[in-house]
Formats: sequence, C-alpha cells, structure tokens
Amino acid sequence: MGKDVIIALDFDSKEKTLAFLDSFVEEKPFVKIGMELYYAEGPAIVREIKARGHKIFLDLKLHDIPNTVKKAMAVLARLDVDMTNLHAGGTKAMMEAALEGLTRPDGTRPILIAVTQLTSTNQERMEADLLIKEPIDEVVLHYAKCAAEAGLAGVVCSPLEAGKVHEKCGDGFVTVTPGVRFADGDVGDQARVTTPAKAKEIGSDYIVVGRPITQAADPVAAYRRCVAEFVG
Repeated sequence: MGKDVIIALDFDSKEKTLAFLDSFVEEKPFVKIGMELYYAEGPAIVREIKARGHKIFLDLKLHDIPNTVKKAMAVLARLDVDMTNLHAGGTKAMMEAALEGLTRPDGTRPILIAVTQLTSTNQERMEADLLIKEPIDEVVLHYAKCAAEAGLAGVVCSPLEAGKVHEKCGDGFVTVTPGVRFADGDVGDQARVTTPAKAKEIGSDYIVVGRPITQAADPVAAYRRCVAEFVG
C-alpha cells in the first residue's frame, strides 16, 4: 500500500472549503471531511468534492447499537467515499454490523477503519474519565486486534502506535494517523504527536494533517512539504 497525506478539511462552510481546494491546481489531495463540515453542508459537499476528483475520508466516527450503525453505514456507502470510520469502543458486534451495512450489493465497500483512542487522550485522562487503567499502548493494541478480528481494514491511531499495530495485526492492516505536526509547529490540542518524517519511519500508512496545512500562509507549499517528508 502506498503512503499518502490526507488533508483535514476543518472548515464550517462550502465556500471556505472550495476556496481552499481551489488553491490546488496541480494536485488533487486526498481529503478528510469531518463532523464540522459534514454537519454544516450535508452529503452534498461530499458529492461535490468527489466530483472534483478527490479521494475522500469521511470521518464521522459512528458509535451506536449495531443495527443503527449498520443502517447508517448503508447510507454512507451510497456516497462513494474512499474511507470511513467508527469507534472501536462500540464492540466487535458493532464493527461487524457496520462492515455488513457498508458493503454494497456488488461486494465493494469503502475502507472501514476504527478509532482506537483519540490523539487528544492521554493515560491520565483515560484513567480519570474512562476508568480504563491499562497502559494506553495496550488499550490501543487491544482495540486494533478487535477491529482486525471484526474484519475491518485498519485503525485510526497515534503515529506513535502505528508500528506496534502493524506488529500485532500485520503489515496489511492500515494505520491512519492524525496528530502529525511539523517539527517547528504548534501541537495544538493533541497529546500524542509526531512529525511527518517520524510517522514515515514508525510505519504510518496515511497521515491526517489539518491546521499545519489549512492554516499555513501557503497551504500548497505546506502540503508539498508534508508529502516530501512523509512519502519522499
């Protein structure tokens, strides 16, 4: 699997999103549509960006009872996105139901990945707020193993955990890693972060980069820097 940089389109309107994408003349970056943009504009923005030729990671992090997630995934399957996700914490039964719902009648489906622990979560918060006492690395690896056993293609995890996930679940198990910042950048609200070059070294398959690109003075140059450091 080739490595790729996914730009997080963290905008609250169609106008801002398309203005940003218009700055890319030579490239068609892989992009992530998250809750903010999807809730603002609905499925129409997904269709419009897809029609422009971009691959899309629809990042809605579904987490509900298995039947509800199955039905929701069946709807998302009709949007022709390339990747989507859910929370591994919803149990294997939910992940299996999601996979069933996401699979189209012809057998095709987007890449389905599971969120292990958010990159804003650290050991202290996990213990105090979630009452999970095991080391966060072990929790992430257990969630990844459950996702693999449910038939999912991979997980969202910190780049710091990508190599360990591959060791546990195999090289073909996809690792999508947010929490990537340039060495000279601000970490923002992320707790477990690393650089594009280090993410490549550790073994991330995809890195998701938002503010370091979208809020850069020259977003195209920032994107190209990410690609150069991560893909080479």
